[in-house]
Amino acid sequence: MRGYLERQDPAVNPQMPTLLDMSDRIVYMPAMALTDGTYLPFMKMHGLGNDFVVVDERGISPRVNAAVAVAIADRHRGVGFDQLAVLSDTDQADVHLTFWNSDGSLADACGNATRCIARHLMTETGKSAVDIRTGRGMLHAIDAGDGLTSVNMGQPLLRWHEVPVSHEMDTLELPIDGAPTATGMGNPHCTFFVADAETIDLSARGAEMERHPLFPERTNVQFASLLGPDHLRMRVWERGVGVTLASGSSSCATAVAAARRGLTGREVKIDLDGGQIDISWRDNGVWMTGPTAHVFDGKWRL
Repeated sequence: MRGYLERQDPAVNPQMPTLLDMSDRIVYMPAMALTDGTYLPFMKMHGLGNDFVVVDERGISPRVNAAVAVAIADRHRGVGFDQLAVLSDTDQADVHLTFWNSDGSLADACGNATRCIARHLMTETGKSAVDIRTGRGMLHAIDAGDGLTSVNMGQPLLRWHEVPVSHEMDTLELPIDGAPTATGMGNPHCTFFVADAETIDLSARGAEMERHPLFPERTNVQFASLLGPDHLRMRVWERGVGVTLASGSSSCATAVAAARRGLTGREVKIDLDGGQIDISWRDNGVWMTGPTAHVFDGKWRL
């Protein structure tokens, strides 16, 4: 039987020892103890340090809302995550995913979370490929071998109203200082190509650009530099989150923007703060391939 580990609070039980490293502070909680609605079981996962809380609501009524997401997202008083993903039932795919940002807003796409959950589903079912329904549409994922997972994030959205931006313009070079490229991957992206991404004040520039008037739905922001043939260094500010170690949809958008501008071909390696990811823009969509990690399981007290 699967269960969870709960760290007991000595303020509740003063008979407990006070040393944090005492093993008898840890109590095994059987899975059946979590079915009374008091607790919300979750999985903690990450893709290249882009970290997620994953809640499985298949077969049960919805329990996650914006307030719950914001509380769990707090890295000091909660669990902490870049995005929270909720699994729910659908007749059209293996699972439906809903994504919450750490500020309580919703996102239609989250590439690295999709890869993590695809790996979880393949482990759970024994399948080598799964289909996942998201706000972005139907996404196909496969076992790429060597512990890697590939997801087809669909075709990029390149027209101004698809990204979207506020009015008609050429998305290849926006009328903003630095002439960034706008790309839609189910969420909006604004990619700057710079001489050295390491020198950018990401917190300041990212926060500024996220809410630029050209992006009515706000935007993810990337700063990328060319390291070599088909090899990019990229840093990312995620809409509704802030600086993150990696972003799957941002990696796809950056690869598409680089190819459109003639900086790279359609298959690139991208070095992120959390590691390297492979992106391939093919006739049937933008594929991303990389590692995933299921770090631990836990429960949130509602």
